[in-house]
Amino acid sequence: MKKLISIEEGLEITEKELRELHREYLNPGLVTTMGLVKFDRLYKEASGCIIKDSQGQEYIDFLGGYGALNLGHNPPEVLKALEKVKNLPNILQASLGVAPAVLAHNLAQITPGDLKRTFFCNSGAEAVEGALKLARIATKKEKIIYCEGSFHGKTFGALSVTGREKYKLPFQPLVPNCHPVPFGDAESLEQALKSGDAAAFIVECIQGEGGIIVPPQGYLKRVRELCTRYNTLLIIDEIQTGLGRTGKMFACEYEDVVPDIMCLAKSLGGGVMPIGAYITTEKIHNSAYGGMDKAILHTSTFGGNNLACSAGIAALEFILKNNLPLEAEKKGQYLLSKLKGLQEMYPIIKEVRGKGLMIGLELKGSNNTLLNRLSGGTLENLAHEYFASLVAGQLLNEYHIITAYTLNNPNVIRIEPPLTIEYEQMDKLVWALEDIFQKNKSFIKMAIANLKNVL
Repeated sequence: MKKLISIEEGLEITEKELRELHREYLNPGLVTTMGLVKFDRLYKEASGCIIKDSQGQEYIDFLGGYGALNLGHNPPEVLKALEKVKNLPNILQASLGVAPAVLAHNLAQITPGDLKRTFFCNSGAEAVEGALKLARIATKKEKIIYCEGSFHGKTFGALSVTGREKYKLPFQPLVPNCHPVPFGDAESLEQALKSGDAAAFIVECIQGEGGIIVPPQGYLKRVRELCTRYNTLLIIDEIQTGLGRTGKMFACEYEDVVPDIMCLAKSLGGGVMPIGAYITTEKIHNSAYGGMDKAILHTSTFGGNNLACSAGIAALEFILKNNLPLEAEKKGQYLLSKLKGLQEMYPIIKEVRGKGLMIGLELKGSNNTLLNRLSGGTLENLAHEYFASLVAGQLLNEYHIITAYTLNNPNVIRIEPPLTIEYEQMDKLVWALEDIFQKNKSFIKMAIANLKNVL
């Protein structure tokens, strides 16, 4: 009989053993990629914004689980909530759960407008899948319009409305009748909507993986007007921007926009439990799933389990009690001003943008023909796909600060710390970046310093 590894044994494995397990049983290509900038460390402990590795070294987390850790790592309030419900039946389909009922009620109280009916699932991609299906069944139309540069997930339907070809081409043909328009361009959207055959337009208030792209002021309000005029449902993806991240509870509130369907996930589980959801109006839900014959057309085995929803209840309570949206607004203004100060000093920084604590730092690459030729094209590849990862690698290895780049624009460093981040910790990030750019004033110098690892 082959030997299984127990939890106790797993907690004692070394970094080398961890890499070997991942390489053998998970994703060897990812192990190699993570190893290029030494992202393959073994972490043993996390609390708030601080993570400790196997050597006891502390790191400040400015990545925040891609927006999943608005409350920080292992928030005690959420863990205590899970302890309170540990004796409830967690998954019992032949019943009506307590926690999902309470969480759905609470979401209806804090979401804008007349959003009321919630469907619970396990992730953001699943929330998008459910929203797309809802739009089609409710409108009896097929066409879905989405934005270039968007990211809504990597499951089949979500990928079909995601705007980067790198992730889509290997899986084509995808879901048919999905059509892109430029993000932030209301005129192009109107042209796509004029035929009146679109079930929905799905959009992010700020494109996260697109590189933290903020649309022009008034864009979302115009989008709402157009969707109403052409009888198209507006799906707003607040998976990353929601629950306080941008300085409002929901980013669509900056323009007082009420979507027909809103997708949530990430921090809804308090950074502890996986949970996603979409919330819609009573009218739309009834037209899609009203009545006994249609009530179970879209379901999820683990969706709405008591543990995940209890984490959600505690997470919302924590966000409201500590006014995390206001914290994100104030801290975001502070950090943005500091980073824009660096931009004025270092031309290697192309742009700083964002809202609240959802910030992107875009860097300039290089077109140095000689060095590209000498490196066999490696420098050119770095410039287009991994430049921000070089900076992220230096932040991690030399300054013990965790960041990463955005998926659709690898030259953008994403800065999305827990909303509980302290000003002193933000100052440390700014100081570290300044030190890096002072020592490496061009892409070429930074790339050469990292070329040995990459090769």
